[in-house]
Amino acid sequence: MKRIIIVGLAVFFSLPVFSQKKEYTPVVIGFYNLENLFDTLDNPGKMDEEFTPGGSKNYNTAIYYDKLKKLSTVISQIGTDFTPDGPAILGVAEVEDSNVLVDLVKQEAIAKRNYQFIHYESQDFRGIDVAFLYNPKYFEVTTSKKLFVEIPSGSKSAYFTRDILMVKGLLDGETIYVFVNHWPSRSGGQKRSEPARLAAAGVCKHNIDSIRKVEPNAKIVVMGDLNDDPVDASVENVLGAVGKLKKVKPGDLYNPWTELYKKGIGTLAYRDAWGLFDQIIISYPWLDKQQDGLFFYQQKIFRKEFMIENNGQYKGYPMRTWSGNFYRGGYSDHLPTYLVMLKEKKALKKSF
Repeated sequence: MKRIIIVGLAVFFSLPVFSQKKEYTPVVIGFYNLENLFDTLDNPGKMDEEFTPGGSKNYNTAIYYDKLKKLSTVISQIGTDFTPDGPAILGVAEVEDSNVLVDLVKQEAIAKRNYQFIHYESQDFRGIDVAFLYNPKYFEVTTSKKLFVEIPSGSKSAYFTRDILMVKGLLDGETIYVFVNHWPSRSGGQKRSEPARLAAAGVCKHNIDSIRKVEPNAKIVVMGDLNDDPVDASVENVLGAVGKLKKVKPGDLYNPWTELYKKGIGTLAYRDAWGLFDQIIISYPWLDKQQDGLFFYQQKIFRKEFMIENNGQYKGYPMRTWSGNFYRGGYSDHLPTYLVMLKEKKALKKSF
């Protein structure tokens, strides 16, 4: 594979150890829960009847394509303050199947980016999965697989949840590992359902540890709708994600969302309180700002006024697609998150 030269907005900032500014190229890594992206077909084996023309939501082709247009509008703008190409890679949740992904990446707002995707069917009782979108200009897939999560008995009424998607590939020529997650929901109660999320976190951690045994300095990204906040046991204890940058040590995972959450900032709202379920967590090797490769610069929640509910009981919340069975015409009940990674632009040596 030829080395990818990222053409984007130059980002400038001064690192404390340098006496002059340096020029960097940005790469955006994002995650977005798409909130029930279903097609209009009744697929055998899936609980998708409500998302059909004869279902309780009176779902139809016009609504489906309006939903696609709105989601693609959001995706087209994520990270464009840093690079006009937006996310180089984007994990997504709540997609029914590959067909909806084919339709999504063809939308006019993002079609020119030529997004490709990786998706596996899981046994989730609702019939929704996670997926991985990538711009081949920036990312090359090496391998991928799905990781089964067994739900502990008694923690959930459903027997199956979403698989975790693991993707290995080259981001700007560097090998990285990405885990796309959508951990079991809090339905049935936070405490009762917690063992299911602890199990999902354990599957993710086990596979991370397996990678580190072979590659201690592996660059790893854990992203997803975790259905837990940064301070919950699944994230802090099982996954072992550290929320304070100064306390992160070699072998640790860093969670850049913890301090934001403690300030009351989130990606979804429930009963007038913000949660921050949509997280992107990274391994220690991303943190060295003096390396030749990509390094972590900044975390962002993508929030625009057009994505926020402007009236009614949910005013100020993310504008959701549905209010019960009424098509609200919003975007998603979750806000996207993204990380900005930087890489120093090396000056060309003059030849005499």
